[in-house]
Amino acid sequence: QVQLVESGGGRVQPGGSLRLSCAVSGRAVSGAFMGWFRQAPGKEREFVARITWSGYTYYADSVKGRFAISRDNANNTVYLQMNSLNLEDTAVYYCGSYSPQTGRFDYWGQGTQVTVSS
Repeated sequence: QVQLVESGGGRVQPGGSLRLSCAVSGRAVSGAFMGWFRQAPGKEREFVARITWSGYTYYADSVKGRFAISRDNANNTVYLQMNSLNLEDTAVYYCGSYSPQTGRFDYWGQGTQVTVSS
């Protein structure tokens, strides 16, 4: 059974930084296609960033240049470094694991709240 547990959310002022962690069990991140998504109040869940099996990264335009996704194979953890946060980044952030068999993100964490406010 694959399990994902996010942590690192919190409240931060505009311009600040946070690093989110996604601890994975049941699937090695070194060979996994992982992603971060977010959902703001009243909005659909949206894609934020992903990292492929080969380490290739891709970002939503809204976070490009400010966020960075990475992984630590030894600790089986995926990170999302978020810099220059603004009010529009406020959301619940979710980590997801993609399955090539199903062609979709089939495992999700419980989410971690990020609130940007002054």
